[in-house]
Amino acid sequence: MNTMKRCWCRAFQGAFRLAIPLLPYRRPEQLADVTQLPARLAQRGCKSVLVVTSPSVSRMPGTRRLLDALTAAGAACTVYDKTVPNPTTDTVEEALALYRRGNCQAIIGIGGGSSLDCAKAVGVRAALPHRPLSKAAGVLKVRRPLPPLAAVPTTAGTGSETTIAAVITDARTRDKYAISDFPLIPDYAVLDPEMTLSLPPHLTASTGMDALTHAVEAFIGRSTTRDTREDALAAVGLIFANLERACRDGSDLEARRALLTASFRAGCAFTKSYVGYVHAAAHSLGGAYNVAHGYANAVILPVVLRSYGPAVYPQLARLAQAAGLAMPGMDGQTAALAFLDGLDRLKARCGIGNTIPELRREDIPALARHADREANPLYPVPVLMDAKELEGIFYRLL
Repeated sequence: MNTMKRCWCRAFQGAFRLAIPLLPYRRPEQLADVTQLPARLAQRGCKSVLVVTSPSVSRMPGTRRLLDALTAAGAACTVYDKTVPNPTTDTVEEALALYRRGNCQAIIGIGGGSSLDCAKAVGVRAALPHRPLSKAAGVLKVRRPLPPLAAVPTTAGTGSETTIAAVITDARTRDKYAISDFPLIPDYAVLDPEMTLSLPPHLTASTGMDALTHAVEAFIGRSTTRDTREDALAAVGLIFANLERACRDGSDLEARRALLTASFRAGCAFTKSYVGYVHAAAHSLGGAYNVAHGYANAVILPVVLRSYGPAVYPQLARLAQAAGLAMPGMDGQTAALAFLDGLDRLKARCGIGNTIPELRREDIPALARHADREANPLYPVPVLMDAKELEGIFYRLL
C-alpha cells in the first residue's frame, strides 16, 4: 500500500478509535429463555407484538412456545413468516403492513441473521414512516428510537442480536445496502439453546466459526477497548471448548448455550472494534458466488492470520491461552503458532475445508478490489494491504 493511502487509513481509524467512548453503544439485556420475554414487553406496556421469522423457523417448537407465552401474558401476536435469505425491501414492507394492521407496539425477530435484519428494518420503517429504507442506508441516518425490539437467534454465529446494523436488498435493483445506527441495537437478546437444536452439524460449524472470526478480528485490530478484549477472549474460549461438542451432538444444550453466549460476546466485541480483511474477502465471495458467509470466514481466517505474520503474534498468543492451546511458559511466537495450528485442527474436526470451490482465478483481481474498497480505510486491521496484496489471499483459497 502506498504511503499516502496508508496515512489516510491510519488517520481515519485513529479518529474512529478516539470517538468510541463518546458513542452510544449499549448491550442488549440477555434473557435465557423465550418465555421470559413477554414479561419484559408487558413492563413496557406492549400489548400487541409483531413476530418476524421465516417459514421453517415458524414451525419450530420454540417459536410455538414463545407465541403461547405471549398469548398467556395477554399480548396479541401478529406473525410475519415470509422472511427469506437476504431480505428485500418488499419483504420489509409486507411485514410493516402487518405491524400497522395489528397496531403493534413491539417487534420480535426470530431466526438467523436474515430474520433479525428484517425485524430491525421493520423497526426503522416504523420509526421513519415517511422515508423509504434507501434513505436510511449508510451510517447514523436513523437517529430515532425504534419500537421495543427483541432478537431471538436460532444460530450461534451472526451476532445480529447485538449489532447496530441491518443489511437489506433493494427488490428492484438487487443492490445490497447496510443501515447502521445505534437505535438498531436490540433491547433484548434471547439466548435460548432450545432454539438452536434443529441446526445441522455443518451449519453449527460454519456459524460457530463465524462467531470465532468476529472475536479474533475484533481482538487483533487496532481499535480495541478493555471490554471488547474481554468479550473476544471469552468468546474464543467458549467456542474452542464447545463447537466440536455441538457438532458431534446437536442435542447438547450446555454446548449450545455456550455457543450462543460466545456469539453474543463476539458480537459485542466486533460491533465496537470492527472486523478486518477476513470479512472483506468473505463479503466479496458471498456477493460473487453466494458462498455462505460463515463458511467463507472459516476458510479465510487462518490464511489472513498467517499473512499478517509476526505483527499479530502477541495477540494470537493471548488467544491461544484463552483457547487452552498454550502451555505454561510458552514464548509468544510458539503460542501464536499453536493458536494457528489449533484453529486448523478445529476446522478439520468440524468438517470445514481449506478452499472455496466456486472461486475462479480470473475473478480474483475484481474480488480483491471489492475487498479493498470495503476494508480500507474503515477496518482497523493490524497490517494494511491494498488490492494487489489482497489478491494473494484469494489465490491461496483456490
